[in-house]
Amino acid sequence: MKLVKPKMLSPGDKVATVSLSWGGAGDPELLWRYELGKRRLEEVYGLEVVEMPNTLKGTKYLYDHPEARAEDLMSAFADKSVRGIFSCIGGDDSIRLLPYIYFDVIKDNPKILLGYSDTTVAHFMCLKAGLSSIYGPSVLAEFAENIEIFEYTHNSFMRTLFDSRPIGQVFASPAWTGQHLKWTTENSKTAKAMQKSEEYDFLQGDGVVKGPLIGGCMEVLEMMKGTSLWPAREDFEGAILFFETSEDMPVPDLIRYWLRNYAAQGILQRAAGIIFGKPYQNRFYKEYRDEIARVAGEAGILCTPIVLNMSFGHNEPMACLPYGAMAKIDCGARTFSIVESGVI
Repeated sequence: MKLVKPKMLSPGDKVATVSLSWGGAGDPELLWRYELGKRRLEEVYGLEVVEMPNTLKGTKYLYDHPEARAEDLMSAFADKSVRGIFSCIGGDDSIRLLPYIYFDVIKDNPKILLGYSDTTVAHFMCLKAGLSSIYGPSVLAEFAENIEIFEYTHNSFMRTLFDSRPIGQVFASPAWTGQHLKWTTENSKTAKAMQKSEEYDFLQGDGVVKGPLIGGCMEVLEMMKGTSLWPAREDFEGAILFFETSEDMPVPDLIRYWLRNYAAQGILQRAAGIIFGKPYQNRFYKEYRDEIARVAGEAGILCTPIVLNMSFGHNEPMACLPYGAMAKIDCGARTFSIVESGVI
């Protein structure tokens, strides 16, 4: 799997915000939150932030008009003045954009796409077009975080999008939070309760493996199976799969069912390694661990390195993961690294 890398960002670059799924960024009661994230991107990183025509049209309009969301994405890629595309937030229906996507537009205009959760669908659109995109923070959540952007998120964002050197070792965040505070202007002045992080949990495997990164939010991946976005089995050969779950906190049985499907497709057996983000609010951690170990045994992949409790996904802070970038799991040193850059 060889993907084209986008060009790095620099202060002064124009980035476009898009609402690919939930349209909350434009709802009157949440517009302040969007404006806060936009201001941080401008003041902290020196970016010029612009909205696409439908970005702020609100939940109802964007739910009713998936073609408008797709038009924004296509226009953002086609606009030569735009250097990056940032997802406002996730949701649950980006898959409805698929009939309106022109993959040649993405292929012919490589640039950064950033987001996580339901933005997994857009990442697989980029994957189909041969472009590396970046699984990472969103405007409404991480960039508009209470008080300030988490330092860990900030550092990973800078290393991945503003630096063309290899990203290097990705350490566990020293602290984490899954606390949910309702998005109000009053709560925005309240720091979230942090918990001390544990180190990465090496479930199994020995030695060192390397492979390109591919994965996303597990619930969203389920929506793509069987569609034209789903990669060929060969695209998973030698890959390091990354999986994480959302604030829906799926029951452990679902983790078992989903992973069994990957085994039935031969995907788990083709992977060089597998990494899992910490479950949201750490719920079902032991149960997920048990199910992952169970399916690994069933699939006959007990030698494949599997690492849990990693700092990406729906808890905060989060690391950025560039699709297709070569990553390394060192079981002896108990480290995870991204050994090439996310951008050029």
